[in-house]
Amino acid sequence: MFHCSAACCEDSTASMQHVHTCIERCHAPLAQAQAGVTSELERFQDRLTRCTMDCSDKAKDAFDSGTKEPVVKQLLSSCVVKCVDDHINLIPSMTKKIQETLTAIGK
Repeated sequence: MFHCSAACCEDSTASMQHVHTCIERCHAPLAQAQAGVTSELERFQDRLTRCTMDCSDKAKDAFDSGTKEPVVKQLLSSCVVKCVDDHINLIPSMTKKIQETLTAIGK
């Protein structure tokens, strides 16, 4: 990428716009890779957040219905631990998707 960008600047007769376009073209694969990884990580984080928010809602509902605080805390804790465990199990498939995305960009 840096060699590509440097080569864009070697033509002293090229217009500023041409050099800029050339450099952007050099950086495009990196930008695509970054966007792909960011998107996959955001999807993972959103899913984990939804799961923990569901746990929070269940705990609030239990507390509002008269369940004692120590029981609610235990319910919340076990629910969040389950969310984390479930999402840890998703990491290999997420990693595979990221690798596939990066491989497709590299072609």
